[in-house]
Amino acid sequence: MKHLLDKIEARQQLVRETAGQLREQIALLAEQLAAAERALERMDITRETMLELAAEDGIEPPEPLPPGYREVLAAFEQAGHGLRAKEVCEMLGIGTEPRHAESVRAKLKRLVGRDILAEAEPGLFTLSRPTPSSTAEPG
Repeated sequence: MKHLLDKIEARQQLVRETAGQLREQIALLAEQLAAAERALERMDITRETMLELAAEDGIEPPEPLPPGYREVLAAFEQAGHGLRAKEVCEMLGIGTEPRHAESVRAKLKRLVGRDILAEAEPGLFTLSRPTPSSTAEPG
């Protein structure tokens, strides 16, 4: 009987330690969440202020980019040079089959149409502005 009680006590101690570690992780995550929420709040205020000031000056805000375009622009910013659709697929970790490359190529063409990318030569795309993601989408 003593042996079983010792095993239970050892298991209880292990569970107490695990619970303590989890409490520490929760506290850390709560701090990180609070910091992220404060940052979002500041960005919302900054964005609202910028839009108000732009409206006062008669400046139209840029249209936000559709989902998936930020990742495409990030690939160009990371590469620092021109890319082809297949290379963008590789950088994004999506398939390079023709259906994937054509989907990305269509996005690239749309970004050319918005003057965010330029097509330096057929099929080779480059950034046309230094920081398109910060100017072409809402904060």
